[in-house]
Amino acid sequence: MTNLDEFVRERAPMWTELEQLVEGGGNSPARLGPAGVLRLGACYRAVAADLAFARRRFPSDPIVGQLERLTQRGRHAVYNTTRSHNTMREFVTRGYWRRVRERPALLVIAIACLALPTLLSGYWAWRDPGAASGLAPSAYQSVTEPRPDGQDLGVSVDDQSDLAATIFTNNIRVTFLAFAGGILFGLGTLYMLVANGILLGSVAGLAIGAGNGRPFFELVVAHGVLELSCIAVAGAAGLRLASAIVDPGTRTRIDALRTEARAAVEIVLGTAVWLVVAGLVEGFLTPAGKGLTVVLIVGLGLGALYWGLVLWLGAPDRATATAAPGP
Repeated sequence: MTNLDEFVRERAPMWTELEQLVEGGGNSPARLGPAGVLRLGACYRAVAADLAFARRRFPSDPIVGQLERLTQRGRHAVYNTTRSHNTMREFVTRGYWRRVRERPALLVIAIACLALPTLLSGYWAWRDPGAASGLAPSAYQSVTEPRPDGQDLGVSVDDQSDLAATIFTNNIRVTFLAFAGGILFGLGTLYMLVANGILLGSVAGLAIGAGNGRPFFELVVAHGVLELSCIAVAGAAGLRLASAIVDPGTRTRIDALRTEARAAVEIVLGTAVWLVVAGLVEGFLTPAGKGLTVVLIVGLGLGALYWGLVLWLGAPDRATATAAPGP
């Protein structure tokens, strides 16, 4: 039975060859020549098989991360070689979704850094509104003021639209800052995710505690689920930048940052389209006052659609996911 040392000793020459081919091809693998391009594809398939084997046999060893990064670079080189045409359609139908899904650990971290502070601060604000009230900005004060049972927020449709637009604008700002904060070793990204989670949770907790939970959710759920998803994805993109700086693996930091920055920018550009979708929902549905049932259907439906596409269209190449180890 192959152990780790034997595996590395036997397969390392192939990994080195793939890395040299990727470096030699640069942005135009065609410069390798016909034989070199064919060899690039063969090496990529072999390393993808090694990655599948390492994931099964040595899942906790750092070699898995090294092979994931090398396979990613190889896939990018092969992708450029064989699918240089029609790249926009490829990006829309598969590329963006693969980018979102290809670093699941960072995506989970980003979601946790947003969701946990939201839940904890929401519970705190609900239980201790006096201490939490100072966290609610003036634009959100209308949802935190106690009102008699059955009374709405007491604001006009225009004011409701302004409030929803304020929330939407804040989420756009957080989305792009969460991405850009990755260059600060990820600290800026983590700060934006946690801070926005605390703000959102505090306002939600205060609104619920004041008896305004229903109108608050009517204002934010329709577009909020998708917006928060976009913030988490942008946070994962920022953490990709940070990973290139903190842990470049076998690459130089410049090379790692160049590779991860391209992937992160693709994620942010693709995510911006979904922010526009959320903005359209906010602009047309929120002023319509359709009620909580419709809002929940739209908001949760958009969230399910987005993450369903991540799972479906973002599935890795079959060669990477299921290839068996070579002889």
